[in-house]
Amino acid sequence: MPVVTTAPADLSVTALGGEPRTLEEWVTTFHLLLVVIDPYTDQSAWILETAARVLGNFREADCRVAWLVASDADDARTFLGPYGDRTLTLIDPDRAVIRGLGLEWLPALVHIRQDLTVVGAAEGWHPAEWASIAENLGRIMRWSRPLIPGSLDPSPFDGSPV
Repeated sequence: MPVVTTAPADLSVTALGGEPRTLEEWVTTFHLLLVVIDPYTDQSAWILETAARVLGNFREADCRVAWLVASDADDARTFLGPYGDRTLTLIDPDRAVIRGLGLEWLPALVHIRQDLTVVGAAEGWHPAEWASIAENLGRIMRWSRPLIPGSLDPSPFDGSPV
């Protein structure tokens, strides 16, 4: 199943320590940039530092940045450690949002516009695809773009199946 072109408005996702909200509610005011990870795989661990750098680049832009973690709150906190303290963390323990977005491989980078259009999605770690999404978001937000790949980033990999 390919990545969808429009995110399902009614899918619910919960922030750590918060109440469930629909995707539509999360994009009411801002675009949403998600790094989608599976804390039970090595592939998502390999990309943590890189993904934190990408999210950090856009933290002060006119968009919302977040981790979307395929786990419950406890496992998300354990996996992300301090990364989860610095950036909004959304949990998707039943992977309904991940499936609703049509993702097949994790980690992934997903940009969702306020009208729920999926502007870009990159599955696995393919630096050129992540760079394309970051370049486009930077252009839309009139914001700086992170250097992708960075000198310490891992070699490209496909990720793990959802």
